[in-house]
Amino acid sequence: MKCPASGLDCGSYPEAVVNRDEDPGQVAARLTGRPVTGTRRASGSPAEVLLDGGTPVMVKRGDGPRAVRAEVAGLRWLAAADAVRVPAVLGHDEHWMVTERVPTDSPDPEAALLFGQALAALHAAGAPRFGAPPPGGPEDAWIGRAPMRNAPGTDWPRWYAEHRVLPYVRGAVDRGTLGPGEAAVFEQVCARLPELAGPPEPPARLHGDLWNGNVLWGADGQVRLIDPAAHGGHRETDLAMLRLFGCPHLDRVLAGYRQAAPLADGWRDRVGLHQLFPLLVHAVLFGRGYAEQALAAARNALAGRPRRATPPSRDHGA
Repeated sequence: MKCPASGLDCGSYPEAVVNRDEDPGQVAARLTGRPVTGTRRASGSPAEVLLDGGTPVMVKRGDGPRAVRAEVAGLRWLAAADAVRVPAVLGHDEHWMVTERVPTDSPDPEAALLFGQALAALHAAGAPRFGAPPPGGPEDAWIGRAPMRNAPGTDWPRWYAEHRVLPYVRGAVDRGTLGPGEAAVFEQVCARLPELAGPPEPPARLHGDLWNGNVLWGADGQVRLIDPAAHGGHRETDLAMLRLFGCPHLDRVLAGYRQAAPLADGWRDRVGLHQLFPLLVHAVLFGRGYAEQALAAARNALAGRPRRATPPSRDHGA
């Protein structure tokens, strides 16, 4: 089955791609070469497995074709920046991955400040082009459960329109989530992106799916990022997504970020513009409520108003 948002395969793969009969403990033993002594959460993905010596690891099954390869490449690319920490990949194949388990604690203002500084350093590590996949990562990748194509480009407004907005607008129209007349609002935004985008920025190294559920507040006072949809993009996109779903101590995160790397004038007015991509992805996956939020963000962008909507909940695992 083809995903209407991107034309990529997105539906008829489960039995062919994932060995659903393999127990997470068996996977951990096979991919790490170490004995397993227990499983703390046997069902679902990811599962927590105990290796010999009591070492806890997380075992995750890929949601679709190339998903594990994309995620592993993304984690390693983020780690190579030596900025924001990510869990170490301990083993993987085409369908499964094993990573270290991160002990967590409550969000902390000081950790948030350090996270903002580290996120700025991650973005500054850069990417070859907008849309560039991580080294070794597939061009046809994923954001959560939605296909995402990493087709490189040199001009951010054009690339963002062609690969992060319009494909998901078409997908939402095909599914009846957006009407054709409503799609025209997004087309107007895309036509005006060169003037709405702000000053040109070099491609940043993005996490790409930076909602609060992918931010782990480590017990050691250091944030770790998980589940990346990593690619080269505009740094304001990561920051806009942190705001979209509500990040604890976001003011401290932004303060740390701006200490390390000041943002261009008008960045607050562009938050909604950068939220169009995740909102449209959610509109394709989960329906009308997200489509209405995307429409509001698009209309505000056209009117030059910052988006001030209440952060939506995100319980869907995307």
